[in-house]
Amino acid sequence: MFAKRIGIDLGTTYTLVHLPKRGIVINEPSVVAISLTDKKILAVGNEAKEMVGRTPETIVAIKPLKDGVIADYKTTEAMLRYFVNKALGGVRLFRPEVMIAVPAGITSTERRAVTDATIAAGAKAAYIIKEPVAAAIGADIPIGSASGHMIIDIGGGTAEMAVISLGGIVAINSVRVGGNKFDAAIANYIRKKYNLAIGERTAEEIKINIGSALYLENKLVMEIKGRDIVSGLPRIVTATSDDVTDAIQNELEAIVTSVKQVLQNTPPELAADIMDKGMVLAGGSSLLRNIDQLLARTTGVPAYVADEALFCVAKGTGIALENLSSYKRSILATN
Repeated sequence: MFAKRIGIDLGTTYTLVHLPKRGIVINEPSVVAISLTDKKILAVGNEAKEMVGRTPETIVAIKPLKDGVIADYKTTEAMLRYFVNKALGGVRLFRPEVMIAVPAGITSTERRAVTDATIAAGAKAAYIIKEPVAAAIGADIPIGSASGHMIIDIGGGTAEMAVISLGGIVAINSVRVGGNKFDAAIANYIRKKYNLAIGERTAEEIKINIGSALYLENKLVMEIKGRDIVSGLPRIVTATSDDVTDAIQNELEAIVTSVKQVLQNTPPELAADIMDKGMVLAGGSSLLRNIDQLLARTTGVPAYVADEALFCVAKGTGIALENLSSYKRSILATN
């Protein structure tokens, strides 16, 4: 078989590419640097992310996806083309079949935009798979069994929770809250509490290094460099994990409320299955310390983070693409 197959987790923050038999071959930020003078693309992925917050006026670093959907079509198409070419290498005789994971809550118009951008980027065929389903497949959940499984996929732009049984989604909810909203909330909080302006990269570092969904007995501490709002001069402050927990309370509450809604909409038989097996967390933002414990405490249902949570969606797209015939009927919508 000559046709190449590629699975892509097109994330708001990171794009991951999965190739059959090779696994994850690309894990780069969903950022594109563009020159404003001649509208040329200067860099994509890691190189472009280095430029965020550091570019002169003639160069702008764009994140073409917002809340998991395409906000800038042309840039997304260019970014997809770059990642497809990088994954497959230079000369190709055949155009690849591509499967893209998208948030379950997107509209048919947004879905069509993803398909069109993928075809325009050089794909022979574009298949769409819902992120919670891809995450469940990637987390080795037997979604075809006659038993309820709950997956919570928390990414950069969206958090999605779904109950899956017999290969189909029984109950689902999607909230446009994820790692990016956490970062913005942290930056806002540091600004108010310490009179310190920080960039989004610093906010992300704070979240990763000392962030926690629950207050910690042994607080984590970190020095933060930024610009003093009053004097305008550089300044260093010391923040703790409690600051992060305070900062992201509203975002965490939105995720918890959404999880509760899905549990309330789940048929009793499947709810009993979920109580037995627990909820599985996937996606990059599920790596926030103690978020599984927070969900377990607030819902009364056990929760645990999947192995390689960051890669579950990308792995799931790859597996579904390799077994297209078995997943086609219940999961995929071919546009």
